[in-house]
Amino acid sequence: MSLKNMEVQEFIDSIPFGWVQKVLLMLCFTIVAIDGFDTASIGFIAPILKIDWTITPSQMATLFASGLIGLTLGALFFGPLADRIGRKKILLLSILLFGLGSLISSFSPNFTILLLLRLITGIGLGGAMPSAITLMSEYCPSTKKSFFVTLMFCGFTIGSALGGLVSAQLIPMIGWRGIFFIGGFLPLILLPIFYFYIPESLRFKVLKQHPQLEINTLVQKLAPASEKLTKLYANHAEKATSSIKDLFSVQFSSSTILIWLTYFMSLMVIYLISSWLPTLLTNTGISLKSASIVTSVFQIGGTIGSILLGYWMDKFGGNKILSIAYTLGAISVIISGIFSHSILLLILGIFAVGFFISGAQTGLNAYAANFYPTNCRATGVSWANAIGRSGSVAGSFVGGCLMGLDLDIVTILSLLAIPTLIASTTLYILKRKSKTGIPVLV
Repeated sequence: MSLKNMEVQEFIDSIPFGWVQKVLLMLCFTIVAIDGFDTASIGFIAPILKIDWTITPSQMATLFASGLIGLTLGALFFGPLADRIGRKKILLLSILLFGLGSLISSFSPNFTILLLLRLITGIGLGGAMPSAITLMSEYCPSTKKSFFVTLMFCGFTIGSALGGLVSAQLIPMIGWRGIFFIGGFLPLILLPIFYFYIPESLRFKVLKQHPQLEINTLVQKLAPASEKLTKLYANHAEKATSSIKDLFSVQFSSSTILIWLTYFMSLMVIYLISSWLPTLLTNTGISLKSASIVTSVFQIGGTIGSILLGYWMDKFGGNKILSIAYTLGAISVIISGIFSHSILLLILGIFAVGFFISGAQTGLNAYAANFYPTNCRATGVSWANAIGRSGSVAGSFVGGCLMGLDLDIVTILSLLAIPTLIASTTLYILKRKSKTGIPVLV
């Protein structure tokens, strides 16, 4: 195959999804799985901490929020930096940071130190997630971009499911400190593998005009059967420089706000469920092991939903599929609350909630990655994630307030339909904007 003077995405579309992309998919999957493990495990650690350190529900909410604030700060800071110095460098730095933060958390002498270490862990995770999403999206063929990004992001839901099950089983044996140790040890021992096998973004290298030898070497790895490439070039609409201001250009400003609002509402619901569902269920008399099964079903539903919704997004369009998914998610949370008296019906309802809401959130990451051009893609994805993480913080505090009001599970779950419907509405507005000729790229 001879390739001459091709645009980068055209080149990616012209070659098979080879071993470089497959290894990248697997490693990015692992990174977000560790994020999911951390997110789910803290929900099961909290009830044990409540007993060991006699912490109050408001302190539990602060513990949840400290990690989420770190996630927000990490996304805000590391995203723009990834657009300047490279996705791979920021990804590796982020993995090192959250690995060390979680590992040292296992030795926390008191609640205050644990809060600080959860903040540091969150900063690392906040930088890793958008970098992984951006890097994966830039190696995907156009026709299957949403599918592969959502497939990668299934690592989060699977990691969350395993985090719940593992935590529930191991906490009686190794305690909450052991769970933190596992969450930090895993990324640190995998860091050398990430260093040697994760490639820098080809689109980033071309846009930043890296040495041609570097670009050609990477091209040969991606397409070993091709002849030497004359030159790859970036899309004419993309700039070599990046700025947060690009998100608020005439082309993107109103759509950026709508995407941010969708992220905020979506992640507020997801993190409220992930953080508080085990406690909410145990308060109704359900055992911790049964609560772990119900919570894991939420993640399993999210995994299956991510794959199918990603496939449907490539086929029918992101706005349409995601808007429908959030609407059905709102219906599902109401039904879950109404039938929460039956463990079987509750499991089915929570599965549907995971399928539509968690699955749609995964699709939303692919949507955002497709929406912005290369020069501000990491910034766009990371700042959207940061706004979403602030929604996560709100979800943690809202969950604490609702628990403090002694509301029943039916009321709490039914209230979650409100932000879910808002997310559906914002995506519908984005769809309408695309029909009226206002620039919307996906």
